[in-house]
Amino acid sequence: MLSLAYVSSKVKKRRNRQLLITLMEWNGTLHRPSAFFILGLQSLPESKYYFLFLALVYVGTLLGNFFLMTVIWQSEALHTPKYLVVFSLSVVDVGHSTALVPKCVHQFLFDSRFVPYDLCLTQMFFVHMSYISESYLLVIMAFERLVSICFPLRSDTIITNSRMLGIIAFCSALAFAIILCMVVLISRLLFCQPIPTVISYYCDHGPVFKMACSDNTPNWNAANFYMFAVIYLPLAFILMSYVCIIVSVARITSAEGRWKAFKTCSAHLILVAIFFMPILVIYTIAWIYVTIEVNTRILNTSLSALLPPLLNPIIYTLKTEEVLEQIRRFLRRHPVKPLW
Repeated sequence: MLSLAYVSSKVKKRRNRQLLITLMEWNGTLHRPSAFFILGLQSLPESKYYFLFLALVYVGTLLGNFFLMTVIWQSEALHTPKYLVVFSLSVVDVGHSTALVPKCVHQFLFDSRFVPYDLCLTQMFFVHMSYISESYLLVIMAFERLVSICFPLRSDTIITNSRMLGIIAFCSALAFAIILCMVVLISRLLFCQPIPTVISYYCDHGPVFKMACSDNTPNWNAANFYMFAVIYLPLAFILMSYVCIIVSVARITSAEGRWKAFKTCSAHLILVAIFFMPILVIYTIAWIYVTIEVNTRILNTSLSALLPPLLNPIIYTLKTEEVLEQIRRFLRRHPVKPLW
C-alpha cells in the first residue's frame, strides 16, 4: 500500500508540474483548437527508412489478412465459431492499420503534421475502437478454447455460430461505447494554445487530454478505466482460462492427447503475448514515473501497434494445421498462373 501511495504521489506531482509549465506559457485565453500539431515520426533518426518500413508492413498486413479472410470465407470446413473469431480479428487488424499508417505516410510525404480537430478525434475513435475490439476478440478466443478443451462433448452445443456472432456483436458494441465516452470527454476540453502539440505519432488519447488546461480529471479517470477494462481485466480472464485448461489437460492420460490439446492453444498464446506484453511494458514504465526519451517512446508504441496486425495472420497460418490444409486446397483450386 505504501508503494502504491508513493507511486500515486509521484504521478500527481508530475501532473501538477506539467500543468504549471503549461500555465506559465499561457496568455490567458482558453481555446477549442482548430487543429493539433502531431510531433510524428519525422523526428526519428533516418525517418525516411522507417516510413518505408511502415509502408511495407502495411502492405504485408493487408495481403496477409485479406488472404486469411478469403481462405476462411471460401472454406466451408472453417465456418466454425473458432474461425468466426479469427475472421473478425483479421477485419479489426486491417482497420487498425488503416487508421494509422496512411495518415503517417501522408504526414511524411507532404510534411503535413497539422491534423484538423474533428479528424483528430475521428482517428482517435477508430484506432482505439479497433484496439479494444482486438483485446476482446482475444478474450473470446480464450473462452472458445476453454469450452472446447474442458467440455469437448458439449462444446458444439455450448458455442454455435449464431451464439458466437452474438458474443462478437456484444463485445463490438461495448468497445464502441467505451471509446465513444472517451472521445466525448475529449471534446469538452479547452487548451491554452490554439494549436496544441501532441507528443505522439497520431492523435492518441493520453497525449491529447494531458495537454488540456481545463479540468481533465474525468479524462484521467476514463484512461484508468480504459486500462482496467481493455488490458488488465481481459488479460486476467485469459490467464484464468488457461489455468482451467492446464488443469483439464493434466487429466488426459495419453501424452499425445495432452500435446494435441496444448498445440491447439499455441497460436492464441503467441497472439496474446505479442498484443499485451508491449503495451503492459510501456504503461508500467510510464506509471512508475521512469522518463522515456520521446523518440524511443514513439518508436516503441508505433511498433507495438503495427506489428501485431502483420504477425497475426502469419502465426495463425503457420501454427494451425486446419488453416494450412485449407490453404493447400485453396491453392489447388486457384493455381497461380505464370505471367508468360
